[in-house]
Amino acid sequence: MNVAQIIDRLRADRQFQGIPWKVIPARPARFAGFPEALDPRLIAGLEKRGIHDLYTHQREAIEAALRGENVCVVTPTASGKTLCYNIPVLDRLLRNPQARALYVFPTKALSQDQVHELQSVVDTLEVKIGTYTFDGDTPGSARKAIRSAGHIVVTNPDMLHAGILPHHTIWIRLFENLEFVVIDEIHHYRGVFGSHLANVLRRLKRVCAFYGSYPKFICCSATIANPQEITERIIEQPVRLVDDNGAPAGEKHFLFYNPPVVNEELGIRRSSVKEATRIAMQFLNRDVQSIVFARSRLRVEILTTYLKDALRRQHKDPNLVRGYRGGYLPTERREIERGLREGKVMAVVSTNALELGIDIGKLDVCIMTGYAGSVASTWQQAGRAGRRTDVSLVVLVATSAPLDQYIISNPDYFFGQAPESATVDPNNLIIATSHLKCAAFELPFVEGEGFGFDPASTAEILDYLAEQGVLRKVRNKWHWSADAYPAEDISLRTAAPGNVVILDTTDNGRVIGEVDLFSAPVEVYQNAIYMHETQQYTIENLDLADRKAYARPVEVDYYTDAEIKVDLKVLDAFAQTRVGEGERCHGELSVTWLPTIYKKIKFGTHENVGWGEIHLPESTMHTTGYWIQFPEDIGKRFDIEQKELGEALHALANTLRQVAPVQVLCDPTDIRAQAMLRSPFSELPTVYLYETYPGGVGFSEKLYTHHRRLVEAAISLLTGCKCKEGCPSCVGPVLEIGSHGKNGALLLARAAL
Repeated sequence: MNVAQIIDRLRADRQFQGIPWKVIPARPARFAGFPEALDPRLIAGLEKRGIHDLYTHQREAIEAALRGENVCVVTPTASGKTLCYNIPVLDRLLRNPQARALYVFPTKALSQDQVHELQSVVDTLEVKIGTYTFDGDTPGSARKAIRSAGHIVVTNPDMLHAGILPHHTIWIRLFENLEFVVIDEIHHYRGVFGSHLANVLRRLKRVCAFYGSYPKFICCSATIANPQEITERIIEQPVRLVDDNGAPAGEKHFLFYNPPVVNEELGIRRSSVKEATRIAMQFLNRDVQSIVFARSRLRVEILTTYLKDALRRQHKDPNLVRGYRGGYLPTERREIERGLREGKVMAVVSTNALELGIDIGKLDVCIMTGYAGSVASTWQQAGRAGRRTDVSLVVLVATSAPLDQYIISNPDYFFGQAPESATVDPNNLIIATSHLKCAAFELPFVEGEGFGFDPASTAEILDYLAEQGVLRKVRNKWHWSADAYPAEDISLRTAAPGNVVILDTTDNGRVIGEVDLFSAPVEVYQNAIYMHETQQYTIENLDLADRKAYARPVEVDYYTDAEIKVDLKVLDAFAQTRVGEGERCHGELSVTWLPTIYKKIKFGTHENVGWGEIHLPESTMHTTGYWIQFPEDIGKRFDIEQKELGEALHALANTLRQVAPVQVLCDPTDIRAQAMLRSPFSELPTVYLYETYPGGVGFSEKLYTHHRRLVEAAISLLTGCKCKEGCPSCVGPVLEIGSHGKNGALLLARAAL
C-alpha cells in the first residue's frame, strides 16, 4: 500500500475527521542551465551522474561564489543545496590544483555523509582531488596524509576548534591555500553553539591571515526568518542571500492531531506517546518507511520500547524499529543510517539529531510526538518525509503542553507564520574569553589587535588574563604562558567543559553512551534508570569529578524522572522599563539548582509507582534573564488574596515559559521560569525567565525587546484554552497551580501590557 492510499484511508477514519488537515501542493522544478564560466570537465562529470541542468537557485549561488562573494543559500530540505558549494569548489580545484577548501558540518555523521556524495562527483572527473574526513574517528595513520594531500578537508566545529587550529603549524598547506570555507546547516548554529562557532571562525580567519589567505564562505541554511543576519553575525562578513527555491517538491499532507481528552475537569488528554505509537504502527504494518521525532532522549527510548514490543506481539522482527539520539556511539548511528537507506529499518525514532540533512534514504511519513519547539524546526523535521515528486504525510501529535495546544488550536498561526529569527551572541564574555585564550595559544596577540571586540576591550581582557598568569606580555605582544592546552577544556556544544561517559560495569567498563555535564545530575544520578535502545541500566554511581557514570543492565517496568529545586538571585539589572502596571527588566542572575528526588513512572500506564532521594552537590551558574516585576500592592488593585497571587504568578511563569520559544528561536529547554511572591532583589512580586547557559546567549535580551509580543501570546494561549480553572494545556495542572491560577495569570498578563 502506498502513501496516497493510506491518506485516503485516514480521511475515512473517524479519529482523523474534523482535524486541521493542510495539503501543500506539488511544485514544479525551475531550471537555469550551467554557468558558462564552469570548467567543461566539471560539466561533463556532472552529466555522467545524470545532472544535465541546474535549478535556478543553484545557478544563482554558484555564479555568486565564482565571482568571489560570500553566499548564504536558504532553501528547503532535498532542494540540492550540496551542489551550490561542491560545484564552485571543484571548479576552483580543477583550475588550481594547489587550492584548498574546508567543509564544516555540525555533526560527524553529516560530515561522513557529505564526503560520500562529494567523492562520487570527484570520481567522474578523472582528476586526483583528495577529499577526506578529519574528525575524532580519523585514524592517526591517515592524519598526516590528509594534512599534505587533502584538497577538501571535511570536519566539524569541534575538530576545527581542538584538532586543527591549535596545530596550524602542521597544516600550513591548508592555511596558505585556503580559498573556500563551506558551512552547512548554519541555522543549527544558534544560541551557545553559534556563539562558539563565531569565535572559532574568528580564530580561523586570524590564522589564515597569518599565512596570507583570505577564504570566501559558502553557507547553507534551512528556512529561518533572518538567515542573512545570522550568517553575517557568525562569519562577520557581508553575504549574498540566495533564497528563491527552484527545486521541485511533491504533494505534502500535514495533519494536526490532538489526542482525545480523557478527563475534562483536569484537562488531561490521552498520552501523546501512546497515540504516536498507535499511528506509527499503522504505517509499520503496511511496510511504509517512517520517521518518528520525539522531544527528549527519554521519550525516544520509551517510544522505541513501545514500538518494538508491539512488533514482538505480532511476531515480527523488533529490529525493524530503531532509536536514534545523541548519546549513541558513532558506530551505532552509522549502522542505523545504513539500515534506513537499505530499507532494513522501517521506522526510526529520533530526537532532533536527524533534523539535519543526513542521507537516510527516502522516507514517506514523518510523525512528530509533540511540537518541535519552533516553526523552523517543525518544517525541518517535516522535510525528512517526501523527496522530490512523491506524495508524503506529516502528522503532528500534540502533547498536553501549553505550547503544543496553542499551535494545535491555531493552525493558521503556524501555517501563516514566518519561521523565527535565530539568536547568536559572539561577544558572550565567557565564550569569547575562552576562545581568546585559544587564539593566544595559536598566535601571540599584538597591541591594537581586536578579537570581535574593539582593540581597547580586547586589550583589557588580555591584560586580565595576564594578571591570572595565563598570558605573559612582552613589549607589545601577549604570549601564551600557561601549561594547559586551552581548547581541550572548552566544549562547543555547551558552556560547560566536557561530558560524562556511561560505563557498563558488567562488560569490562564498556562505554554505552554519554551525556553532557549539565544534564548528568538529572539523567544519570544514582538509581536512575538509563535507557539505551530499549536496554535498561540502573546507575550505580555518578562520579562528576571523574566524569563517569557506572551502570549495570536491569529489567524493570518503570523509568525515572528527576525533580529539581532552583534558587535564583539577581546580580545586576542591565535595563528596566515601565510597562502597564509593572516593569520589564533584563539583567544578570545567579542560578543554583539541586536535583532532590526522582519519580518511578510505570511503562504503559505512566502512573507514579515510587520515588527516591538524589544525593548530589548543588550547582551554580551566572546567566542572564528577563523578568516582569509588579507593584507591591498589585494584589489589592485586582482584589487577589496573597495565596491566590502566588498561584497567579506561578501560572503566569508557566505560560510565559511555554510561549517564549515561539518568540525567540530556541529549544524549550534553553529557557526556564520561576515566580516569586516577594523577590529578594526588589521585594516585589516577580516572574523570571532565565537562560540555562552560563553567561546567556542573547535569548533574554530578545525576550525583553519582544516583551509585548510575548505577553500577548501568553494572553492568547490563556483565553484560547477552554478549561475553566487551568489545565496542562495552558498554565499547568490545577493541583499544581491552584484553582485561581489561570484567572489570576490573565489579570497579571494584561497588567503587564
